[in-house]
Parts: sequence; C-alpha cells; structure tokens
Amino acid sequence: MKNITLDTSKAAQFLKAGAVEAYEPQVKAAQEALENGTCPGNDFLGWLHLPSSISADFIKQLQDCANVLRENCEVVVVAGIGGSYLGARAVIEALSNSFAWLVNDKKNPTILFAGNNIGEDYLSELTAYLKDKKFGVINISKSGTTTETALAFRLLKKQCEDQRGKDEAKDVIVAVTDAKKGAARTCADKEGYKSFIIPDNVGGRFSVLTPVGLLPIAVAGFDVKQLVAGAVDMEKACGKDVAFDENPAAIYAATRQALYTQAGKKIEIVCNFQPKLHYFAEWWKQLYGESEGKDQKGIFPAACDFTTDLHSMGQWIQQGERSIFETVISVETPNEKLLFPHDDENLDGLNFLEGKRVDEVNKMAELGTRLAHVDGGVPNILVNVPELNAYYLGQLIYFFEKACGISGLLEEVNPFNQPGVEAYKKNMFALLNKPGYEAESKAIQERLANEK
Repeated sequence: MKNITLDTSKAAQFLKAGAVEAYEPQVKAAQEALENGTCPGNDFLGWLHLPSSISADFIKQLQDCANVLRENCEVVVVAGIGGSYLGARAVIEALSNSFAWLVNDKKNPTILFAGNNIGEDYLSELTAYLKDKKFGVINISKSGTTTETALAFRLLKKQCEDQRGKDEAKDVIVAVTDAKKGAARTCADKEGYKSFIIPDNVGGRFSVLTPVGLLPIAVAGFDVKQLVAGAVDMEKACGKDVAFDENPAAIYAATRQALYTQAGKKIEIVCNFQPKLHYFAEWWKQLYGESEGKDQKGIFPAACDFTTDLHSMGQWIQQGERSIFETVISVETPNEKLLFPHDDENLDGLNFLEGKRVDEVNKMAELGTRLAHVDGGVPNILVNVPELNAYYLGQLIYFFEKACGISGLLEEVNPFNQPGVEAYKKNMFALLNKPGYEAESKAIQERLANEK
C-alpha cells in the first residue's frame, strides 16, 4: 500500500531558502518531548501510540457491540459534541454514499447525530422522525453533563424506552464514557448499558481511534480494522526516528509555523475537491483551532469545499488580504467512474470534454486553482491521498494529529488543553440560574443592565 504524500514546494517559495529546514532542531525537540512526556499537557498523550496499541480482541469487542446495534436498529443516533462526534462523522460521511439516506438499502442502519447543538427545531424534527423507527443511541460523553449532549440524551433515552420498553432499550443504548466517574458512567451502570471507556489520557479532539470514533464507524458498516491499519502505518512514517525531510508530520508542522511566524500568514484554509471530505475538514478545524488557539497565538483554521466555494470565497482568496495559506487535500483516484457525454446541440459548448472522466475535469480545476492562488500570493501545501477509503483516512487522521502536536509545541503553547472553552459555559449557566452560579448570575445581570 502507498502512503499519503506531502508537497510543500508551492509554500516554500514564499519563504527564505532553508526556512523550513531551520526548524529541524525544534521539531526534534518537540518529538522527543512528546515521546518522553515532558511537554505541556503530557497527561493527554495517549493518542501518540494509540493506533499500534489497539488489539484484535478490542476491535472484536467493538464489532460485536456494533453488530447488536446493526441487527436491532433501523437508525442509530450518535449523541456527542466536538471531538465526541466530529471524528466519527468525518469518516462516516467520507465513506458513505452521498445519498445514503435516500438510497436506504437496509444493509446498514441510518446514522444520525444529536447533542452537538441546542436547536429546538432540530431536536423536535429528530424526535418526530424517530417516532416510527426502531432506533438506538450511542451516548458519547466523558462527564455526562455537557449541556448539549446531556439534553439530547435525556430526550432520546426517554423516547427509546417509551417506544421499545426499558428492557429492549437497554440493549440498544451504549455509553462511551469515563471508566469510573461522571453522570454518564452512573447512568450506564444503573441502567445496565453496554459501555466503552474514553481513555483518561486522550483528549476529545484526538479520540477518533478510541471507541468514541470506532464504535459509530463500525455501526455504519465500515472497516475499522483498515482505519486502524492506516493509522498504524502513519504512526511509523511520522515516528521520532524518521529523518526530518522524510517525516510528513514534521515537514507540515514546520512549514505551517514558518508561514505563520516569518511570512505573516495567520489563516490556514483546508480545501478539498471531494465533497465527501466536508466533515473531515470540520474535524480538522477543531483539532487545530482547539490545540493552537491560546495565549493570544495561533493560526486561524478555516475550510472550503471546492469547486463549490470558489463561487463564493474564490474572489477573496484570490485577491483579498494576503494573510492566508492553503492546505489542499487531493484524492488521487475516485471510487466511481463517470464519463462526460456528447450532446448534438452543444449549447453549453462543452463537447470538447466528451469522453473524459468527470474526475479529469475536477483535477484540472484543482490544478488550475492551485496555480491561480499561488500566482495571487497564497502559499499552497498539497496532501495527496491515493484513494478515499478507510485505510487512507486512518493515515490522514494520524498525520494531522501528530503534526498538530508538533506544531503546537513549536508555537510554545500547550496543544492538549482548552481552557477557553469553559468561558461561554459559565455565562450560559449563570443566565439559566443553574444552582451554584448565583454570584455569576448577579454579575451578568448587572452588566447587562449597565449596557442598556
């Protein structure tokens, strides 16, 4: 099997000669700090060698549980937010038929997602859809008290029990949570749910290759063995003993930081020309935004789906403020083949494309866009993926995770915490008059009164 490859040549031309290579000593130090557990956030390094630690027996346990849900559910709702759902959704959307909910071939349960927003309309429409469905729930929460997920799970748990009875419901509700503590663990033990553990040393955004991601992916009918196999191979390819110029994670991390600190590029846009990768970019945004955006530092992570967004964001990218660079995820070979047809009238003038694969047109759009954006002053990094399958998605996941850890340490922040995430929660709880937040509630009410 080939590996994903990295091409930074169209980014390096915007830097002084040797700028990326100059990071080699710092990258080596970062790699050693990760391996030795001497970096900030060293209690959250469980992801580092996670792929190679996953046993065949563990995968079988996950698959056995997935099979119970697959055999007894038309629909499975994954309740989680942030890292508790984005990784699973990224892989499922990338591997699924784009029209799976319409095709509905009954081979796999429909996978839906909840607990990632507080939309009353969304939850109302979801519960209405589930009224005549045999559905199950995977509740993914370390604490069981995250507002968005806890609210959705309370609704789904009651509806599942009402429709299927408590005895049957407990067989199709699965908890992915803490080993010993928290509301979700207490609930799982009390109700007798099958449960899997979120490792204490793996943060949410790095948790795709734990049951957080693997269980929903297996329920959706995809090969988690191949996903893990790809990650294992990329773990080796990005190891600390791999030479700097042969290590894709090291080169990517160094190139990003050189563009940020030396070329003033403060925004990274991840682009793809494969619509199935939309949620992969959403996962990537959380991984880098939550890891690097702290201490008044950090490259802002954004994403565009091309060619779609070329008709909305293309003008700004081509000629707007030159504070951006692009990372393009390119899929070399599509899974399907479709040829461009002949039309006798040729009103659209496209007969010159007759007989060409649609992907050939897409690839020329991709190359033309990259050349135009580079000419417009936008550095460009290319990540080439041989095929869109579970194996290469596993590679991509680990590549971006390892590069993120290195990049955050080069930036001199703790890549594994997220203290800023709690600020909105404190205000929300105070405004909702949650017990224990009386002082905060009073302070906010006074502030709002003064702002009127």
